[in-house]
Amino acid sequence: MPKTHDDLRRLCQRLDGRGYKAYKALQGEYRFPRFTLIIDHVQADPFAAPTRVRVRIPAAEAGFPPDLWEHPSRRVGAEHYLAEAFIAQAAAHSRPRGTGHSGILRMEPVGQAMLPRTAVRLGPQGVEARFTVGLPAAGRRILGHAAAQLLTQDLPRVVEASLFYRAVDPQALRAYAEAAEDADFLRARLETLGLVAFVADGSLLPRRSGVDDRPLPSGIPFQSPPSLRVEVHLPNAGVVTGMGIPQGVTLIVGGGFHGKSTLLRALERGVYNHKPGDGRERVVSHPMTVKIRAEDGRYVAGVDISAFINNLPLGQDTTRFSTENASGSTSQAANIMEALEMGARVLLIDEDTAATNLMIRDRRMQALIAREKEPITPLVDRVRQLYTERGVSTVLVLGGSGDYLDVADTVIAMDTYRPLDVTQKAREIARRFPTGRVSEAQGPIPRPARVPLPQSLNPRKGRKEAVVKPHGTHGLQLGTQTIDLSAISQLVETAQTRAIGLALVYAWEKYMDGRRSLAEVWALVEKDLQQGGLEILCRTRYPTGDLAAFRGLEWAAALNRLRTLRVRA
Repeated sequence: MPKTHDDLRRLCQRLDGRGYKAYKALQGEYRFPRFTLIIDHVQADPFAAPTRVRVRIPAAEAGFPPDLWEHPSRRVGAEHYLAEAFIAQAAAHSRPRGTGHSGILRMEPVGQAMLPRTAVRLGPQGVEARFTVGLPAAGRRILGHAAAQLLTQDLPRVVEASLFYRAVDPQALRAYAEAAEDADFLRARLETLGLVAFVADGSLLPRRSGVDDRPLPSGIPFQSPPSLRVEVHLPNAGVVTGMGIPQGVTLIVGGGFHGKSTLLRALERGVYNHKPGDGRERVVSHPMTVKIRAEDGRYVAGVDISAFINNLPLGQDTTRFSTENASGSTSQAANIMEALEMGARVLLIDEDTAATNLMIRDRRMQALIAREKEPITPLVDRVRQLYTERGVSTVLVLGGSGDYLDVADTVIAMDTYRPLDVTQKAREIARRFPTGRVSEAQGPIPRPARVPLPQSLNPRKGRKEAVVKPHGTHGLQLGTQTIDLSAISQLVETAQTRAIGLALVYAWEKYMDGRRSLAEVWALVEKDLQQGGLEILCRTRYPTGDLAAFRGLEWAAALNRLRTLRVRA
């Protein structure tokens, strides 16, 4: 006969005063009046990670209309709303009740981006929420009565107030679902419209700070210049206008502190959908957009950077370039080629975080240092070639490199956070003031296809089968190695970092055979994720709620920074 919430309450009370390991007796399923509580895994130590639990609510009880989950985009938006609602209720009803995590109900935090995630699942079977519970203890002694209150009184209040349709704000819930659907629809239309990005009129791009991704209340709403204004019809919002950034080479120019980098950061995050009220709900970028920067000191494994750096004085081979400590120019060149290797279609580059010598070599410097003495081919001589040969567009923020006017298709000037189309003016200036530069590009841009060697990736640590520990979005422990992710700015949640680590282990176990290229390995992993969801990455017998969707670009970026990685060209 199934156990009930009364059985759970009595069992907690019987455990009062016993050693913490006795809490393992709670594992199992318990029927509550309108949902089932599943206690999947109980830690043996109150100072270890909290107990993992799930709540499952049948569709008939949950009451959510099918149109909220039948479309994948709408489902992601609705699940994000429910996760926020649960997190808010958990914060209101949980409090410290002893040692360590005692008394704390916690779901994986969500940010401004609406990502597919495992914390909440909404579908034809109903709702399933996955979270952790800190079972109360004093030292290593069970506080059974406090546990009974937490699990059979406080937890049901959280569930009842956040995971049932009758308890939530239906208009707000629907707004999340519709915002996700509109953003995905708009992003899918970019190619047809000949665009790499779209920024809707009225969008609010400035953020509160570098560590607070919420909108700046005093920010100036975005308004497209008439010449770049595009009109689109969205499934829910209807007709929307905004600035379309065309394919090709686009420059974002203007004085300091006028919003150049703010616009670029919005485009950087435009690969994700944003929740209502974020200000970037209808700011979208091509899904294969990647931010490129210089990254002094990064590890590089066998990357062909010869399109940008060749003929080094000591004869080092730049078609299979490796280093433990890359310079600004070699790291930026490697970042570009690694992005191309994974199918990037749009590069975003900010002059402030780029290597100057890889960006430009002006006429005077060309006259001073002969071409045969300079191993670097600057980006200004390759950026058009990237587009004409490979179909890769580039958006650059520039403040001091006027030579790029010769290769630009579109020039946008930011003036007090307002964009102006100055393309024609820029072309006139380029004609009036010729630079006299001679292009230094020679030959085509290589098409890298490196093969990762499986023996160079070992996620084990001692006797442990695999160790994956995220350090926010800035680092990832994989086995005995810690990967520096601080320069990968398009990671937005710890749940993504964790999922990337697990996906690296998954790829290593299933597909890295010393014959498949990096892109081929990712294609197989991506296919499995599309078919089985993020749950295929879980290394437990039960699904966990701490994973969020990520892109192959960031997956490969993490692998490329693993200092034990070895590859075969």
